[in-house]
Amino acid sequence: MVSRNLCDFVRFRQFCQYQTISASALHRTNRVQSGQRFIKVWDDAPKWARSYCSATKFLQGRQIRFYSTVSGKGSSEQQQNVATPQLLSKLFPQTAVEGTENESQQEKQRKEEDEEKESSWKRMKLGFVFFGFSVSAFCVYMVWVFGAPDHDAEGNLIMDEFMELPTFQQYFRRMWKSMTYYQKMIQEPSREKLLPDPLKYPYVQPPYTLVLEMKDVLVHPDWTYQTGWRFKKRPGVDKFLETLAQNYEIVVFTADQGMTVFPILDALDPRGYIMYRLVRDATHFVDGHHVKNLDNLNRDLSKVVVIDWDPNSTKLHPENTLNIPRWTGNDDDSGLFDLMALLVTIASSEVEDVRDVMTYYKSFENPLVKFRENQRILAEQMAEREHEEKQRNLPAVQRWRPSFLGGGR
Repeated sequence: MVSRNLCDFVRFRQFCQYQTISASALHRTNRVQSGQRFIKVWDDAPKWARSYCSATKFLQGRQIRFYSTVSGKGSSEQQQNVATPQLLSKLFPQTAVEGTENESQQEKQRKEEDEEKESSWKRMKLGFVFFGFSVSAFCVYMVWVFGAPDHDAEGNLIMDEFMELPTFQQYFRRMWKSMTYYQKMIQEPSREKLLPDPLKYPYVQPPYTLVLEMKDVLVHPDWTYQTGWRFKKRPGVDKFLETLAQNYEIVVFTADQGMTVFPILDALDPRGYIMYRLVRDATHFVDGHHVKNLDNLNRDLSKVVVIDWDPNSTKLHPENTLNIPRWTGNDDDSGLFDLMALLVTIASSEVEDVRDVMTYYKSFENPLVKFRENQRILAEQMAEREHEEKQRNLPAVQRWRPSFLGGGR
């Protein structure tokens, strides 16, 4: 029976063109009594089967490959590794229990992966179809709403410049016009004149216009877990507004929203020294920044002074802007007092064009420090000039009469 099985195995090996391994290498027998043990193993069929099983596991653990005797045109290395356990399991079913279980698990796992891929692809296709349908419906809705002709209060059709075009072009042109209109409304100020016309006689119009940034110039925002958002008033802001309101038309111009600005200014200026308030809808949106365009201010730019800490917000008119350091909320700040002295000096000197003064102070890193130094030098010069005038008005005898300390009076 053993010899018949062995002959069948040899014939099957030749048919499948696989190269086998010798029995001595397969069973790793002892070199001393190899013949006796070989005969003993092959005479006992169950022992031979167990030995063959252990040899097969040894070959699989060491990754020994079975190569075809024909040059490799018919099958790859992966197919040979898969075919070898199948061939052995057909010849010896009692040794192929574990291999069959592994193959069934791999086949089951492969089927589950294929089903998962197929279901995910179906979901993806449904998502694409839904997205395309939604975009198409939205485009049709936009054309229908924004491209429809306008009607008056009585429901009559209003004629426009697109009435003579075909229907599709009419709707498309009207939609494009509406979209550009809303884009301009976002990027450009909400009105052409941000301030009303200057007051006429007998009303008093201040000779200069002062445009102030609110955040970090007049107040500083502060946030904590306990209190939330709070705005801290800058030291000297009350005196600053009261003094400058005599010669300046004070305007607060900021890029913040009106719902934030108006309550703060109501609490900051209860006496109404700030005449006008301009918020985000009055700015130009340029290169990602809300810019203050003074051309829409409806004032003579030679009399307009802008106080701000951000150069990007006033880059359209840098010659009218005095960029001061940003206030960070410190209590020992005196910047508003120095700024007040500078602006009072401009008004009292009746400067014809404030842009010359702003251009001069913009050349320094801190304009207020430079102005403070100029004021000190000017005070010294005035004191020296006053002393010279006093000396000039004294009689000659008093001028040259020596004192007890050895000097003249």
